[in-house]
Amino acid sequence: MARMRIGIITGSGTYTLPGFDAAETAVVGTAFGEVPVTRGAFGGADVVHVSRHREGHQLVSHQVTHQANISAFAAEGVDAILAATVCGAVDPDLALGSLVVFDDLHFLANRLPDGSVCSLHVEPGAPGRGHWIFDDPFSGALRAALLAGAGAAGQPVRDGGCYGHVDGPRFNTKTEIRMLAQAGVTCVSQTAGPETVLAGEATIPYALLGYPTDYANGVKPDEPTALADLMRLVEASTDCFAQTLAAAVPRIDAGALTPVGTAFSLGWWSPPCPGGACVGCLDHGCNGGRSSRCARRGAGRGARGAARTRCRRGAAPRAAARCAGLGGGDRGS
Repeated sequence: MARMRIGIITGSGTYTLPGFDAAETAVVGTAFGEVPVTRGAFGGADVVHVSRHREGHQLVSHQVTHQANISAFAAEGVDAILAATVCGAVDPDLALGSLVVFDDLHFLANRLPDGSVCSLHVEPGAPGRGHWIFDDPFSGALRAALLAGAGAAGQPVRDGGCYGHVDGPRFNTKTEIRMLAQAGVTCVSQTAGPETVLAGEATIPYALLGYPTDYANGVKPDEPTALADLMRLVEASTDCFAQTLAAAVPRIDAGALTPVGTAFSLGWWSPPCPGGACVGCLDHGCNGGRSSRCARRGAGRGARGAARTRCRRGAAPRAAARCAGLGGGDRGS
């Protein structure tokens, strides 16, 4: 069986992954722009790493290229995505410097930073257009691996919690945080909402690991988190994430990996591919046959490869639905 290929995306404070072996950098072209990636071995798997904010924190939360990032993972043929974010605790009982493996999402706006709808389906009539329908927004198999990885790394972790996506780059008012607390939000940050939705549309299993670095505005009015403590914890998050992810990756059950929910596609037919043999995905992001999602590459890498070969032109609706949406935050973490 082919070795899994895992995508890892990190945020503020973690611009490279400690322990990443044989790393090579590349730029992946997508329909939404270019994305710098690092490829290598990590935790016994082939890993593709994306730094949301890029080296030196070039991109503030409202500048993160979510559509391009997820499309780059799709073009790289990853079987799953593990994401990490530093965040603000809305739950006063959550210890700073601990971990949360989220199991729910609060992202009412469903908008990208530029105000457009958060979707990979941007062209009317494009093949694969449709709806992402789900129960829980995060992969159960990946959540289990993250929880086991945190335990193996000796990191305190909470099983479950609601991730609240908030717009940046500013932090939130006390009233906004009270509203989110009443909705059941556990932690907030400014980047993982779009990632969750776009990975769902792309049928790539995704899970999110949080590391609270401060209590959000008004959560502990008598003990507000000092800026120096916040920055200290952001710095400490790098090793915590690296240790946990390195322990989680080999614990991923490849046989249990399935897309989260259903990508209910409304376009069953794909027009001819300019590359000549592309799988039926959004706007033919096969890059002339060079993409890992092009049928010229055969079954592709890892557990999801066999499904890709079923998504050729003329595939049945159920198979074609797996092809939907692939085209070619600081609290903003």
